Amino acid sequence: MSEMITADLVDLDLSAETKEAAARALAERMVASGRVTDLEGFLADVAAREAQMPTGLDGGIGIPHCRSEHVTEPTLAFGRSTAGIDFGAADGPADLIFLIAAPAGADDAHLTILSSLARQLMDADFTAALRSADDAVAAAELIRGERPARAEGGTEDSAATSAAASAGGATGDADGDPGGADAATGDSLGEPAGARPFRIVAVTSCPTGIAHTYMAAESLESAGREAGVEVVVETQGSAGFTRLDPGVIAAADAVILAHDVPVRDKARFAGKPTVDVGVKAGINRPAELISEVRAKAERGEVTAPAVPGTPVDRAGESGEGYGTKLRKWLMSGVSYMVPFVAAGGLLIALGFAIGGYEINKAPSVMEHFMWTQADSWGALFFQIGGVAFNFLVPVLAGYIAYGMADRPGLVPGFVGGAISFTINAGFLGGLAAGLIAGAVVMGIQRVRIPATLRGIMPVVVIPLISSAIVGFLMFVVIGKPIASAQKAMTDWLNGLTGTNAVLLGMLLGLMMCFDLGGPVNKVAYTFATAGIAVAAPSESAMKIMAAVMAAGMVPPLAMALATTVRGRLFTQTERENGKAAWVLGASFISEGAIPFAAADPLRVIPSAMVGGAVTGALSMAFGATLRAPHGGIFVVPLIGNPFLYLIAIAAGVCVTTALVVVLKSLRKPAAGTSGAGAADGSAVAAAARKQAVAA
Repeated sequence: MSEMITADLVDLDLSAETKEAAARALAERMVASGRVTDLEGFLADVAAREAQMPTGLDGGIGIPHCRSEHVTEPTLAFGRSTAGIDFGAADGPADLIFLIAAPAGADDAHLTILSSLARQLMDADFTAALRSADDAVAAAELIRGERPARAEGGTEDSAATSAAASAGGATGDADGDPGGADAATGDSLGEPAGARPFRIVAVTSCPTGIAHTYMAAESLESAGREAGVEVVVETQGSAGFTRLDPGVIAAADAVILAHDVPVRDKARFAGKPTVDVGVKAGINRPAELISEVRAKAERGEVTAPAVPGTPVDRAGESGEGYGTKLRKWLMSGVSYMVPFVAAGGLLIALGFAIGGYEINKAPSVMEHFMWTQADSWGALFFQIGGVAFNFLVPVLAGYIAYGMADRPGLVPGFVGGAISFTINAGFLGGLAAGLIAGAVVMGIQRVRIPATLRGIMPVVVIPLISSAIVGFLMFVVIGKPIASAQKAMTDWLNGLTGTNAVLLGMLLGLMMCFDLGGPVNKVAYTFATAGIAVAAPSESAMKIMAAVMAAGMVPPLAMALATTVRGRLFTQTERENGKAAWVLGASFISEGAIPFAAADPLRVIPSAMVGGAVTGALSMAFGATLRAPHGGIFVVPLIGNPFLYLIAIAAGVCVTTALVVVLKSLRKPAAGTSGAGAADGSAVAAAARKQAVAA
């Protein structure tokens, strides 16, 4: 392992006046030393990280940092500015600038060293020694921990010792003090509250997990020592993290969460006074946070946990409106339900393809299965798919509740969804059950509970009470009206013919192409899949599914065709994306058009919507049907009227292509758009992976 910083990566007379110029000057030293392969690409990554959150810290410190594929090994460059450079800190410009560069796949050992540096920056002696260093070699040795740091008053604090302790914290106990967790879980646990210090557990995390995470931990621990408070910190950083011992959490009097990314396993801290802030607050005002959480504990305030680690990360943000939260909760349920729809639907469609359309009348394969008969295999696939479909409503309800209340919401959510399935309340019942279950659990979590009962709340009390309440409401109060509404909607779909069916296909086509995999697209897709998510869907429901899939294929196929017939209207990157869009479009991955829409939304999105509307309307008019909820052209043999179905898709693709070409021809692309913003191959690949998981 080469040294993280050497003398040639130190500039004690940094003359830059802006943070961009400072980053460039230090990055050029990294390029010269062979540690960065592409200067502009690396600086773009630094700027992207800076855009997430300013990297200036109180005390005259700037720490621009990022992970980048252009970095060959974890590297640190240091610059000292006389005039000071604004990095966004509240107390003014920074004179100590550390540019931290980590490879996209940096190993834990290197990241541990970077985390130890972050902790050292909280040491006044260390920063004072850097300000007084008289040559680059001495500064590099000081940062590497090979030279002791001396404050002006003569107090010595070994940077090497500090680095070792910090490294131990990053790879050992989560709080950065190898003995901290043991001390908190030792004999003192049996002491009465009045005979021991106030105890706080904390979690710190930041987007890159390199610097702010560990600086906040060090700051909170130092403030705790000054206040006579025990603070044990779990650093969820890039060097990995060790979860706090459950005994430490149980014994804690309060919780501080200083984070800019979702806290992992946040439910562990349920039922305790909690302060939830950004990571920079943990660095800049730790004493205030400790005082605030102690005051909450004295008042008996118990903060309900926010939602961690779900598809709707931090859905409970206080600044969000109720409509935004509701959409995220619903999308949480839909995102978990869609794979069941895809698996079940494709298996059922395969069963029909192998065994014919009478396969739904076949006896159970438990009673009759012949290895050499195609009908037996068709019945097997059909019956497996039917079982998968039986999970749709419970999964939808369960994960809506999960999105609202985390894991405690799963049990009442699944119970409510299963009841909805039992009473034929269907998809609408699942939505209602999930929302009710989440609301009930959130209400229970806000009740002040004696400390002796907190341990059994998540596994006994909350599931018992919430399931009873949700079950009562679904069986006795709202189940029957919802079942009636579900039946009315089904009857309406079955009665759609002629003009009404064409208009519905047009509307669904517009929705599928409006946001290319976003919430509006998912609403249309979920509406279609809900209709076929039964053992014997109606013909109208299968027509709707066919129209939705056809319209969703139009945008990427049209962009692929446009880049082929009028390549000069697109950048080189867009032309490359166009090649991938052929495959994505044919596979019914609407996100394949996102790079084009991101680069030129005013031309691409309206054109796609028009083509999608044409395809949806034609598909309904032609009477095309589809039992499978996904698959694109690969399930064409399972489509009713497949030839006319392909004509509907081709018509929409041609309309969108023509509109895009005409609109782009009216105005030449702006110069310098070869990057096309988000339009790059990685965006297409990410979109493909996202759709593969979600659908």
